[in-house]
Amino acid sequence: MKTSTLHLHTSFKVGEVDPRVFGGFLEHLGRAVYEGVYEPTSKHADEHGCRTDVLEALKRLRFTAMRYPGGNFVSGYHWEDAVGPRENRPITRDLAWQSLESNQFGPNEFLELSKRMDWTPMMAVNLGTGTPEEARNWLEYCNIKGPSKYAAMREQHGYADPFDVKLWCLGNEMDGPWQIGHVPAETYAIQAQQTARMMKMVDPSVELVVCGSCAIELPTYLEWDRKVLEHCKNDVEYISLHRYVGNWKNDTPNYLAVTNSIDEQIEAMDSVCKSVAHTKRMKKPVKLSFDEWNVWYRVRDGIHNDGGGKFAPHLLEEEYNLEDALIAAGFLNSFIRHADSVKIANIAQIVNVIAPLLTRGDEMVYQTIFYPIEMMAKRREGIALQVQLDGPSYASEDFGDATYIDSSAILNGDELSVFLVNRDLASSHEVTVRVGDRSVASCLNGELVSGTDPKAANTFESPNTIVAQNFEASVGGGVATVKLPPMSFYAGTFKLG
Repeated sequence: MKTSTLHLHTSFKVGEVDPRVFGGFLEHLGRAVYEGVYEPTSKHADEHGCRTDVLEALKRLRFTAMRYPGGNFVSGYHWEDAVGPRENRPITRDLAWQSLESNQFGPNEFLELSKRMDWTPMMAVNLGTGTPEEARNWLEYCNIKGPSKYAAMREQHGYADPFDVKLWCLGNEMDGPWQIGHVPAETYAIQAQQTARMMKMVDPSVELVVCGSCAIELPTYLEWDRKVLEHCKNDVEYISLHRYVGNWKNDTPNYLAVTNSIDEQIEAMDSVCKSVAHTKRMKKPVKLSFDEWNVWYRVRDGIHNDGGGKFAPHLLEEEYNLEDALIAAGFLNSFIRHADSVKIANIAQIVNVIAPLLTRGDEMVYQTIFYPIEMMAKRREGIALQVQLDGPSYASEDFGDATYIDSSAILNGDELSVFLVNRDLASSHEVTVRVGDRSVASCLNGELVSGTDPKAANTFESPNTIVAQNFEASVGGGVATVKLPPMSFYAGTFKLG
């Protein structure tokens, strides 16, 4: 058995963990909405047409900021098509995913669902084929009370009180050549600035997310971000970054080391934000919204991206395994380690489309990535602590040296939550958790996800192959000891003395 020590000190704080880091993403893509959260013909449908089995599962993940309606979809989306009486809503063609959109589930249905689910709505406006004025009109529709045109329209649609949506994204992935309405950084920056200023004239209290680099492989990476921030300056609060990863080389140790690159991406983006804030004399640096993240590589080709002109086609339906679950934990560990800069993060997505849940008719299966998210969401409140891991490491082909144990920690009063990934395929690891200025008095709870096969997955036929199980850690001499089996993820909470 190999050994590692996790060194912590309650004075060495990174920052408060923003609950919005545990956010989700619901896009009109594939079966995420229709046959996902909304399926009036299902035996599980409630009075709103939403699937109760899906919603009950999602409640376990304690999602906060929920991004909607896209994604690539939003760059061709016009919100007025999807409000008002359902019988008057047109069928539209979505060019992003080559699908048909019925508009039977629209912004108002989403906002009603968000209220029932206690989600913070995170709405994205169309800056692909849309205009700053269209975005401004939508904000009036959502947030303003009174006799003006769009506020009155909302009241006519049956909503007397404003929705009061405070978080808005200014388009999606506008640096991506695949995006409808893709333009150079300077062009987008001017449009985003105009949109931001018009929206804040309507409601000064809103917080805005500007599009940053969506892929580290693009030639505009980081340079795009600098140009956009220099234009928008004090008009926005956040800049977005996206990341999808995959085991392209079928090399599990290399794949699990990708957290090194995720850390580097966050730190590079944060450096750009701080640099622009300094050189442009901004009031404060823009923070990070990591509003798309997940494993996505098996169904990332023309076949799985093309809806064929159908309603709710089967698109991007990844089937996740144990190694993917460890990656999901690694993403969240990275966000916690960077709690001072990462204030929003959204797993893409929540059901059917690259998601922790899959439906098939009236059946549903919990994918492997569901469990690490749930385990960490239970323990998310508090202050992220700096982590220092002393222990063995290995060399990965693409991401440099990586410690076998990937870690993060959150302090909440006298309670300490620790999150540990054992990336070793063959060996167990004994991890000592030592808090320099405090003693560990007792273990309050703990859970583990593990398995012997990195490719093990949950299926409709075998839904419980990979699940979270209660797991005991020992406490003695003022420290905690966690014995991790190979390929495992542990989440536990300790009482400090």
